[in-house]
Amino acid sequence: MDVTDVAPARQNPVGLVELARVPLRRWRTVLGVAAAVLLAVLVYLFVLPATYTATTAVVIRPVVTDPFSVPSGGADRAVNMTAESGIATSNDVIDKVAAITGRDTKEVADALEVETPVGGQVMRFNYAAHSEREAVQGANGAGQAYLDLRRGIYENQRAAVLKSYDDTIAVVTAQRTTTQRSLPSQPADSPSPRTSALLDQLRALNDQLATLAEQRSKIASADLSPGSITSAAREPIPSSRDAAPVILVAGLLGGLLLGALVAFARESLDRRLRTTAEAVAAIGAPLLGTVRRNRGGHPDESDLRYLALALARWVDGPHRGPLVLLSSSANDGREQVTGGLAAALAGAGHEVQLGVTPESLDRIRPLMLDAQRRNPPVEPARVIRQRQPATAPAAAAGGTAGPEETAVIPAVRKPRPYPTADGPNSGVYRSATNEEKTQAIPASRPAAAGAGARTDGQELRIGSGTVRLVELHALPGGGLTVLDAPPALHDERGVRAAREGRAVVVAARDRTRIAELVRLVERLRAVGVEPFGFVLTGDGRD
Repeated sequence: MDVTDVAPARQNPVGLVELARVPLRRWRTVLGVAAAVLLAVLVYLFVLPATYTATTAVVIRPVVTDPFSVPSGGADRAVNMTAESGIATSNDVIDKVAAITGRDTKEVADALEVETPVGGQVMRFNYAAHSEREAVQGANGAGQAYLDLRRGIYENQRAAVLKSYDDTIAVVTAQRTTTQRSLPSQPADSPSPRTSALLDQLRALNDQLATLAEQRSKIASADLSPGSITSAAREPIPSSRDAAPVILVAGLLGGLLLGALVAFARESLDRRLRTTAEAVAAIGAPLLGTVRRNRGGHPDESDLRYLALALARWVDGPHRGPLVLLSSSANDGREQVTGGLAAALAGAGHEVQLGVTPESLDRIRPLMLDAQRRNPPVEPARVIRQRQPATAPAAAAGGTAGPEETAVIPAVRKPRPYPTADGPNSGVYRSATNEEKTQAIPASRPAAAGAGARTDGQELRIGSGTVRLVELHALPGGGLTVLDAPPALHDERGVRAAREGRAVVVAARDRTRIAELVRLVERLRAVGVEPFGFVLTGDGRD
């Protein structure tokens, strides 16, 4: 198995420093989420009306015969607090509070909250409103309505029990009366068995009446007090704006934390190229160079020259084909790298044929003109042969002319446009002397000189070399051929040319998606193109 086949699957460990870089790289997301949360907090505090919450505490008492007796067991067993909580939030209580506050029953049900502690007999009524007066009225009204409702329930229960006792006592009294009437009027010395039975029945009825009367008296004397309000709500009461500084700080910190979580989520869903190790693992080829940008936004010239040195083996090789620069998208800085590399090769003395697509021509031509401005053309050394005049004795004797003397003018760097005597394409250069004389010097490379002065921008002299802009599908000419391929994931024209030469992948740090880069390399290898190396653009951080 080839090593390059398993290179994309290699996993790199992620440290704390790399995790800390995620929110820093996506600082716009973090600040955006934090600003949104802080804005929501500000709207809640200063735009929406304040919410006032009043609390009324009610102590619940169990129903006992002796109000001074202590019920056996715990307080929560003496009173069923679960049932009392249901009574406190019943429709009768809500209707009475709605009548007091003048609000809708649904709004009252949402604003009223009942707290029932476990193991105690204290119930708290919390009522939230947009004004202090309404909150106080709602809390106190809810507590009093609950007590009234509870008292009414107990009174109805006692009335029903007393009525039952009264009915039973009436029946027993009627039976006793009937029994008394059945007794003989004259008591005998020795009562008959019938009389004895009637007397026993009469005594039983009297005992039953006594028991019923005793039970009825206990029910009638039961304390039906449901409880009392121990802490009534009154102004001033707390509101939602009392802790505004704390809420603002909490909102800011919470927004930053939420923004960091959103940044991590976006990082996991949209994985981009961060380090050189990730690029090597995804491409499976060596790094040829890192091209950074200077303050003006242009590729760094020193990085481009080092990139040209990294490609020296291919550039100076005997069997070289086109050098194709590929990328997965149009935002990877491929065009700037291609133009800068062509300018660097031309500045080193190469004749470069730069193949571009029609849609990229308008973007690459300004790059070439800017490179020509920063690296003006260098005129080659010119050889001037001047015939020396014959000496007088030799001329008188009919001798031949003296030998020619050769003068070599070193190469000079001339600004553009070139000062010419008869126009930019005449091939004649003019040099000023102290006597204001003009000497016509024929150019040793008229074609190159004419190309350097063309006005169509298709061929430019940069340094001691030439860059010629041609179509991407043009036949390769003399010199080096560098092709700026369109995004290879959507256009196969550059891949076709890469099958005859060398493919160099261009990837941008913090911009190129690793999934797209892996898919590009897989497509290249599927058609038989092995990447020669890759160029990383970005800020140079590793």
